[in-house]
Amino acid sequence: MAELETRYVFVTGGVASSLGKGVIAASLAKLLQSRGYSVTIQKLDPYLNIDPGTLNPYEHGECYVTDDGAETDLDLGHYERFLNVPTSQDNNVTTGRIYRNVITKERKGEYLGKTVQIIPHITDEIKRNIMLMGTRHKFDVVVTEIGGTVGDIESLPFIEAVRQLKWELGYRAMFIHLTLVPYLNASHELKTKPTQHSVKALLENGIQPDVLVLRSEHELSDDLRKKVARFCNVEADAVVQSIDVKTIYEVPIKMHEQHLDEIAMRKLQLPAKHDADMSDWIKFLEKRSKATETITVGLVGKYVELPDAYKSIIEALNHASTYNDRKLDLRLIHSEVVNADNAAEKLAGLDGIIVAPGFGQRGTEGKIEAVKYARENDIPFLGICLGMQMAVVEFARNVLGMEKANSSEMDHTTPYPVIDLMESQKNITNMGGTMRLGGYECKLKKGTHAYEAYGKEFVRERHRHRYEYNSKYLSDYEKAGMVASGVNPETGLVEIVEIPSLKWFVACQFHPEYSSTVLKPHALFMAFVKAVIASKN
Repeated sequence: MAELETRYVFVTGGVASSLGKGVIAASLAKLLQSRGYSVTIQKLDPYLNIDPGTLNPYEHGECYVTDDGAETDLDLGHYERFLNVPTSQDNNVTTGRIYRNVITKERKGEYLGKTVQIIPHITDEIKRNIMLMGTRHKFDVVVTEIGGTVGDIESLPFIEAVRQLKWELGYRAMFIHLTLVPYLNASHELKTKPTQHSVKALLENGIQPDVLVLRSEHELSDDLRKKVARFCNVEADAVVQSIDVKTIYEVPIKMHEQHLDEIAMRKLQLPAKHDADMSDWIKFLEKRSKATETITVGLVGKYVELPDAYKSIIEALNHASTYNDRKLDLRLIHSEVVNADNAAEKLAGLDGIIVAPGFGQRGTEGKIEAVKYARENDIPFLGICLGMQMAVVEFARNVLGMEKANSSEMDHTTPYPVIDLMESQKNITNMGGTMRLGGYECKLKKGTHAYEAYGKEFVRERHRHRYEYNSKYLSDYEKAGMVASGVNPETGLVEIVEIPSLKWFVACQFHPEYSSTVLKPHALFMAFVKAVIASKN
């Protein structure tokens, strides 16, 4: 049988940002995957940063990390959670990375003296990066989400590049455009004019959308959809509504009900393999809706005003709660407002506590107080990255008697640097892309909570950190009751610590949340939620 030529779907947005292009892209990809195709999703980001690694979470939400060590946009988290397929360096491309590649080639003389311009050099580099997903990774379908909204100056090179690709690929490429249909309370009307203007802007750039997805808070009538189709040169059945739902995980089902996957297959001339099989996905949604008992978990961090900063943790908790037949009552608690005097008040009523990752000194003392409260009151606890480091600091201060113990990141004069800068980081001056990033092996100690959670001796998890557990103090900790239950087999770096005498007190240097998906919840989150339920009962 001849190998299927890769198809490309380009998802653009108009009218407003944050309409959910990533969720629509992930939903279509999930439906095509359920029909037997190998599918991946790529994000093109129009900012000049090489990657989101140096961006403040307040600006951009969480920085998602792939197994191969790429710091990427948080939408890649959606992609992996929906598809259960790992992403890579090639799945997130920024304007900064494109320009860096082109300028590097120019400095090497690879353009043979030609004047380097946006067209063709920048657009060719964008096209090359898009096509890599089909040529290097051999996927049947590549869904490419273009960040920003149509009309943004920053997006123009990407729009031009995909316009060219459509002409080069013919039926193997198609465009989906996501817009907003706002509801005006004063006149009780849904307005299509913003969508018409958005499509007009797209047409001015030489792109005719094949499918329109209309984001709305209200049901769209058939007449309204026909009107949009008529004004925007789109087939009537290719106007799809994306209405507000209780959870983003309902979106693939809503898209399937409107035949988005069938429309895409028709446009791309994809041979039918079998009907969409979303049975496991539907079971997950049913479990989620049928859960009646609730667990209350506190997430202690310094970016809680913007939940997207902890997007993967929140979703991993949701996955684990659903599979344990529980509703999740998540309390976001700002670590800056927690102190020794009010910790009992701020953390009262929690069935479990998670201390979040982060960088820098702000809010760390509050995290330490949250750890202390969990430890002294035997509340199930999970520390992640900096959360693990603060658990180590808290134990040193309050159990080992090392009064001024700290991480050297927070206090470089501490007499007890129980968390210290990694040896490999000591001569690094650049901030971007220089941390310990990506997947590393971890060997688990039999008989521990970590081993029990995973059910095996060796695991691989993703990292994003510069500081590490200072093994110089390891014997002091283990004598006092905090054991190293997970260690990197090559370097000896302590990856997991826990206190066996407590119900469930586990903290890890890596980020387990990055690996939790809808159909495969992460083992540590599953164990944490089980411990929360057992403790509550």
